[in-house]
Amino acid sequence: MSSQTAHTRAREWSPSQHEQRRAAYRKSKARRSVLLSALSTLAFAALVSWLLVSSPGWPRVRWTYFNWDKAVESFPAVLAGLWLNVRIMVVCGAIIAVLGLLVAVARTLRGPVFFPLRLAATIYVDLFRGLPLILVLLLLGYGAPALRLQGLPTSFLFWGCVALVLSYTAYVAEVFRAGIESVHPSQRAAARSLGLTHGQTLRFVVLPQAVRRVMPPLMNDLVSLQKDSGLISILGVVDAVRAAQIETASDFNYTPYVVAGVLFICLTIPMARFTDWMGRRQGFHGAGGMV
Repeated sequence: MSSQTAHTRAREWSPSQHEQRRAAYRKSKARRSVLLSALSTLAFAALVSWLLVSSPGWPRVRWTYFNWDKAVESFPAVLAGLWLNVRIMVVCGAIIAVLGLLVAVARTLRGPVFFPLRLAATIYVDLFRGLPLILVLLLLGYGAPALRLQGLPTSFLFWGCVALVLSYTAYVAEVFRAGIESVHPSQRAAARSLGLTHGQTLRFVVLPQAVRRVMPPLMNDLVSLQKDSGLISILGVVDAVRAAQIETASDFNYTPYVVAGVLFICLTIPMARFTDWMGRRQGFHGAGGMV
């Protein structure tokens, strides 16, 4: 009987005139903000376009960088190279996530018996965060195959991926470590007081909270990895950037580079928006409403 009464009251409820006026005011403010944003964006785009088109060198730049026929001609080769970049990102990203978590756990282990592990993890992170990625690519890409190590491939693609994994694992390990250290010590103490071992506390209490907290910066690292996978082209691997370079070499028209850039942007923007969405879900708004 009581539920029927509540249902009847809910059906009979309607906003007051004051609430209706307030909702209408909010809608008008939102429409005005959208209109102003659209107008200012169009005005800015028109100004930039006018400055670009009216510049003296625009005809030459248009032919060299924005040649439609050259873009259509080079698109299949650049797209095929981009597929290699995507595969590199997926495979290396999975390996980096696992290794980064292991290095982070090693850095957070307590007790003097774990000092060698902590020291090795710290040296590894300091070393590969201090080296430029392009330098690691050159050293491993050209140096490691010369060692002719038994059981390991000698291809530039393999050692380029190894360089990406080594460099990015150092950064991702620090992100994981920040998440682990952010878990309040009382969480560990409560878990241990319930009889959980150190490993169980880490697995069931600390890591789930830590990974959830650092998911937005991890996604940012994945976006960076997707872009930096193009650096592997310096070893001669035919990815999107190298394919664009090959297409450019025939007539010195640089439009294939623009095609490669547009394709990379088409990949990174959805990933960046997904990262922002995840950040907002977890309450990370930042200064501009983004992560």
